[in-house]
Amino acid sequence: MLSSSPSTPLLDKTTDPEKLRHLDQEQLPDLAREIRSFMIHSVEQTGGHLASSLGVVELTIALHYIYNTPEDRLVWDVGHQSYPHKIITGRRHEMSTLRQKGGLSGFTKREESPYDPFGTGHSSTSVSAALGMAIAAKQAGEERQTIAVIGDGALTGGMAFEALNHAGDENANLLVVLNDNDMSISENVGGLSRYLGRVLTSSAYSHMRETSRKVLSKLPGAWDLARKTEEHVKGMVVPGTLFEELGFNYVGPVDGHDINALVRALRTLHTLKGPRFLHIITQKGHGHIPAERDPLKYHGIGRIEPATQQSDVQTEQATTYTSIFGDWLCDAVEKNPELIAITPAMMCGSGMVRFAEKYPDHFIDVGIAEQHAVTLAAGLAVENRHPVVAIYSTFLQRAYDQLIHDVALQNLPVLFAIDRAGLVGADGPTHTGAFDLSFLRAIPNLIIMTPSGGEECQQMLSTGMRYHGPAAVRYPRATIPDQPESNSPVTIGKGKIRRQGEKVAILVFGTLLEQTMDAAEQIDATVVDMRFVAPLDHSLITQMCKQHEMLVTVEENVTAGGAGSGVSEFILSQNISTPLLMLGLPNNFVEQGERAALIEQYGLSGHGILDSISRFQQQSSSNNHPDPSI
Repeated sequence: MLSSSPSTPLLDKTTDPEKLRHLDQEQLPDLAREIRSFMIHSVEQTGGHLASSLGVVELTIALHYIYNTPEDRLVWDVGHQSYPHKIITGRRHEMSTLRQKGGLSGFTKREESPYDPFGTGHSSTSVSAALGMAIAAKQAGEERQTIAVIGDGALTGGMAFEALNHAGDENANLLVVLNDNDMSISENVGGLSRYLGRVLTSSAYSHMRETSRKVLSKLPGAWDLARKTEEHVKGMVVPGTLFEELGFNYVGPVDGHDINALVRALRTLHTLKGPRFLHIITQKGHGHIPAERDPLKYHGIGRIEPATQQSDVQTEQATTYTSIFGDWLCDAVEKNPELIAITPAMMCGSGMVRFAEKYPDHFIDVGIAEQHAVTLAAGLAVENRHPVVAIYSTFLQRAYDQLIHDVALQNLPVLFAIDRAGLVGADGPTHTGAFDLSFLRAIPNLIIMTPSGGEECQQMLSTGMRYHGPAAVRYPRATIPDQPESNSPVTIGKGKIRRQGEKVAILVFGTLLEQTMDAAEQIDATVVDMRFVAPLDHSLITQMCKQHEMLVTVEENVTAGGAGSGVSEFILSQNISTPLLMLGLPNNFVEQGERAALIEQYGLSGHGILDSISRFQQQSSSNNHPDPSI
């Protein structure tokens, strides 16, 4: 239910971290309650990542209270838990614009505030970035501190371990705060998660260890002997061994919702030098009962409509490309018992919940480990399994080497179901899948399919499943324009003429077919659903060039190196002189905004395509008939 506007007298006076640091420590719990109330009310108006931000309210206050931000650098991993940070750092009155066009980003962003030293959106980057800042400070002889806040979910990413391994050798002033809430977006998986989970039973041991240190350290040699004995036991009880062996001074676990305990721990850590590690235990969604009960549902919510009290966020029950994939997966495994579906911690986002529940033996969640997911699929394919890697477009970027070296080079039959390809709306540039056609098109052996609707999506997934090599099907976060009636395979490398016209042929790659048809109706143009970016239908392109005066390509990808570039390369290689206009996303980072508005902004709506064709024709006519007075 939509909450009423809260009273926030303390927050009203705490407009930046400098004013926060002038508060008495006894006032901080009240400030936490006000921030939590304001944030719940605000996010209900805009939508956003609520549960993760609710879990770090006390931590955020304590960090800004003890550390001299922005001089001291505070780096948030992923950034979807940064709403309390935005509120404290002078952006409270802009929260009504959160994730909207021209408004606040849903993540941290350098251009937005000096309190955001590093932009985020993808997982497991914080320790590497913060270590770089800490090394730079050490080399410059500066005493400033650097803090990285990382969740236990993000800690499953290999990049985080690479950074932790390096940090212990640098002796830079780095504090890593592990926010251990036993969740990322979906439920965490893996041995590390289970290891950290046991810490909740270790409070008695932690107290015993501190008491022993105080007593035995006064006796010559006794503490060293005790430590040697302790190391054989400690790894079975608390996670400190792992991080201390990496060179960190480990403190924890600390109750992450006890603000006084946090302040005490951070005040002590602030006085220390070198790499330090603070382990805190928090609850995702803390302080908001619905989010505590269902943190997965409240991880990201849509705007609450006052008239209906319902969120406008798309659900998995809506007919989307994501839900089409989930349905196809359940059908496909019944026909092919060798199918294994793999996700890097995005079971819900990729539409795999029903599949995972119904076919657990055919489902693998590897955690936030995209590189591992792709090479794991390669290993399964070698042993005659049929792996399907469900992955977001921008997350696949993180496994590019594995895609080339481990899958394509060996021509292994791995199917990539690439979600969030193209425009994603409110998540903005960190999640916009604008580059996958460009970086995939260069890879040998890989077939790339771009469905224009739900039926084609199902058919192409079936085609990729039967292909004896690597295949990719890319689709956006959008509703489908048709209802699937068939999942029979399509002929590889063959497009389909959707409308026959004259003079202009529009070759559309993917889900902008509806907009293209709207434009074609106005000028009686031919429309071709190309279906395949690789291999291209060369014979159909040649036919269109012979029958028309102009070609237009339309894609939901940057035009630089994309599908249109492939068409251009082909017609140039054949010495074909037919004019070509390439329409798609610009070669810059697409900012946040509603999908329909962005399609309009970048000239990919029906009238936008029509206007681009008209301008191109006028320019071509002018070039062919130069002004004789010049």
